[in-house]
Amino acid sequence: FTNIINALQALDKTYSNSEMVRKILRFLPRSWMPKVTAIEKAKNLNVLPLEDLLGSLMTHELSMQKKDDDEEKEKKKKKIVALKSSLIEDSEDDDDDEEL
Repeated sequence: FTNIINALQALDKTYSNSEMVRKILRFLPRSWMPKVTAIEKAKNLNVLPLEDLLGSLMTHELSMQKKDDDEEKEKKKKKIVALKSSLIEDSEDDDDDEEL
């Protein structure tokens, strides 16, 4: 994003900080919508520095990756083991059943 913005500045097309912040928030994937909403409600987007936004998004991304890694480890720990069962007939039990 910053490479594109810098290239546009070389062509005399500039965007304000507020416009850049809004563009980044607008084009995040749907899975990021809760984070976008939280940022929009908690911060004034007109004065939010682009660096602060990017730092916040990177921190959120790392925490999401850590959570995914933890869930993957839990799945590996919870392996299901099935034991084969067999039926063994006991002749003594059969005699007791017949007497009853």
